[in-house]
Amino acid sequence: MPSLIQRLQTGGWAIERACFHRVYKNWDNLIFSIPNGLILNLSEAAARQIRMDSLEKQLICPICLEMFTKPVVILPCQHNLCRKCANDIFQSSNPYLPTRGGTGASGGRFRCPSCRHEVVLNRHGVYGLQRNLLVENIIDMYKQENISSRPSPEQKVDQPMCEVHEDEKINIYCLTCGVPTCSMCKVFGAHKDCEVAPLNSIYQTQKTELSDGIAMMVGNNDRIQGIISQLEETCRTIEENGRRQKSKVCEKFDHLYAILEDRKREMNVKVNAEQEKKLSYIRRLTRKYGDHLVSMTKIMETGIQTLEEPEMAVFLQNTKPLLQKIAEASNTSHLERVERSYENMDHYSVSFKREGRALRNIDFARDDDDDDDEEDEHEEAVDADSRTGQTASGEVDSLNEALPPLLPPQPPSTHRSATSS
Repeated sequence: MPSLIQRLQTGGWAIERACFHRVYKNWDNLIFSIPNGLILNLSEAAARQIRMDSLEKQLICPICLEMFTKPVVILPCQHNLCRKCANDIFQSSNPYLPTRGGTGASGGRFRCPSCRHEVVLNRHGVYGLQRNLLVENIIDMYKQENISSRPSPEQKVDQPMCEVHEDEKINIYCLTCGVPTCSMCKVFGAHKDCEVAPLNSIYQTQKTELSDGIAMMVGNNDRIQGIISQLEETCRTIEENGRRQKSKVCEKFDHLYAILEDRKREMNVKVNAEQEKKLSYIRRLTRKYGDHLVSMTKIMETGIQTLEEPEMAVFLQNTKPLLQKIAEASNTSHLERVERSYENMDHYSVSFKREGRALRNIDFARDDDDDDDEEDEHEEAVDADSRTGQTASGEVDSLNEALPPLLPPQPPSTHRSATSS
């Protein structure tokens, strides 16, 4: 007949526990009655196996029904998939999309196999999905724990021994000191006045706390992943809004530049017109004076020739008409003269001091000014079409006020010189 220890080792410990409960009335006392804490070790192993099995169920991929294979990707709905499985389900959902080297095509969409949430991929395809590094680390820890908890047949598991009582295994936990110890320390040693508890109960409690902590971290990871997704979406929205607003600002300034260019062109046209008219008048007057100078030169040449005439009768015959011509040539009253400062064109000068200050103070409009800006733009458009001379509102109005009215060029002011004596 098998002994008690053999039955405990082969799984009959539940029946023996009931028997000992009737004898001792308190199951916790078994740690002092059964050598080496055998029942304690068996209960710890069973509880540990249950927890490991429960954890393993949480690490199963819903596609391949195997433990997640790294890399593990997290979907926007916070469910996890092997990247290979995600690629397979994506290709099955998008059979006509081109692929690149066997990887997921850029763009496209598929549904989460767990919650049927639609997953929209970016240009990187499934490689654009974020990896769940926490789940990958838990998988590594789970595999390492399985390897360390399953010793090879030729290797025995060494249970820690008490440092004070070297022949006693550590089988209880001192609640007062917060350290594991042996039964002898409780009965005769340093922990005889301390409160103790079975090692398995404390082990299970702390194991449960650790499992709950890991589960809480997984939940926090999912929550943080959701926050990260929201923040990334916020970044994209900010970038798009920034691009749109910069485009609007550029449009406003381009419109202002266009108004300035139009005004500059109109003013230059007026300045050029007056410039050409004055130049034409001065050139015409120059030709008149030139013709008069040629005429006087010819008269002087005739006079010099007359002075050389030896015959007095011939000389006197030519002198009278020549003197009359000299008198007429010396009289320049019929020639126009340009008044002083005729060449001045300062009446077309422009000052932008006030408008420069206004431009330096340009800032972004308030939200309640948007409607006013739209009305201003409409008025500016009407002004550009009608050319009625009405100025636009806002900063454009200030700029137009600085520009002088475009008056027609003044006719040249001339006066005739006094008759020379």
